[in-house]
Amino acid sequence: MTEAYIIDAVRTPRAIGKVGKGALAHLHPQHLAATVLKAIAERNKLNTADIDDVIWSVSVQKETQGGNMGRLAALDAGYSPKASGLTLDRACGGAITSVSLGAAQIMTGMEDLIVAGGTDMMSLQAQVAQREMDSGTFLPLGAGNSRLQAKHPQSNQGVCADAIASLEGIDRDALDRIGYESQQRAAVAIAEGRFDKSTVPVLDDDGNVILDKEEFPRPQTTLESLGQLKPAFAAIAEMPADAEGTTFSQIITRKYPDVTITPVHHAGNSSGVVDGAAAVLLASRAYAKEHGLRPRARIVATANVGDDATLMLNAPVPAARKVLEKAGLAISDIDLWEINEAFAVVVEKFIRDLGLDRARVNVNGDSIALGHPVGATGAILIGTVLDELERTGGRYGLVTMCAAGGMAPAIIIERVDDFVD
Repeated sequence: MTEAYIIDAVRTPRAIGKVGKGALAHLHPQHLAATVLKAIAERNKLNTADIDDVIWSVSVQKETQGGNMGRLAALDAGYSPKASGLTLDRACGGAITSVSLGAAQIMTGMEDLIVAGGTDMMSLQAQVAQREMDSGTFLPLGAGNSRLQAKHPQSNQGVCADAIASLEGIDRDALDRIGYESQQRAAVAIAEGRFDKSTVPVLDDDGNVILDKEEFPRPQTTLESLGQLKPAFAAIAEMPADAEGTTFSQIITRKYPDVTITPVHHAGNSSGVVDGAAAVLLASRAYAKEHGLRPRARIVATANVGDDATLMLNAPVPAARKVLEKAGLAISDIDLWEINEAFAVVVEKFIRDLGLDRARVNVNGDSIALGHPVGATGAILIGTVLDELERTGGRYGLVTMCAAGGMAPAIIIERVDDFVD
């Protein structure tokens, strides 16, 4: 089996995901995807006719985010029509999966050059949801299938986060500290230019800069200001989730009758709503050597795990354990951990369950401070951990994240200075 190498990783800055407030909200999603596809081809002087596939993640494939964005955005980016493309949905975990599938194709010898990544415009998702609510066609997660809900009750993700915190005995103070630390670390990373290597500006069709820096962070955040924020999911917990009037909290207590859900998550300790895109360039050893491409990292192992669909957010810990076992590595071997800050409780539980050194987890801040463009985030985090391994001289990085339906993909990469013989 051949090795799969990461040659490069690029991403857009993340913009506030609200129409009228975010710099990117007026763009077509294919424009955003094409931005990173074009950049990664130009930076590496690729003959795009050699690209075997563009594997792309989009979490809500509706309206202008519908269709096969992997193919359409590649054409928009000026790729050769010979470069094929596909689009997938594993919710939050989609872009890790796109990289993992690309690596698997290369490692089996079926392909030699793949671009993987994802796009999500959360500003568009909000508009789509509003239009569906106005027309009476909006369905909450899991709604419309009473058979499935009877087997695997599924609630709102924020309510699930509050339920996990209640079950685990994790208080709001601990979660607010995760939110505060994310903002502080992101501020340092931005000030020191740690994201500059991978961040590419978004331009309009005339070449004018639309966005060239992160738009979402709030470095002025304090623990005191976080403490003043009202819980975001208390009202949602008591909203009807189905035609029978079952509330989102009752969906959870149906399976966990002993839990009293205390609302502890809010805008300051939950992931930010943003627009963004990211791409990762993967190549086989033979192709990279023949075309003078310098490898930056090697894909060591990937894994996927399903867990409790009702609590929904607890799969990252078993996913991390599974990928470590596949790689033949121990927790102590991992230099850097990236666990997506979908909600602070996901990170706090992950750190506690695995006994991690907090100084090695999300060292440059994460989705609370920087935002979570759902279908793109996994590729962003892979690029982030790669850049940080190079900056610090670390060897192994592990990336994982929760995904709707109670899933988590995970991936381990190894920094390399050249081909490993």
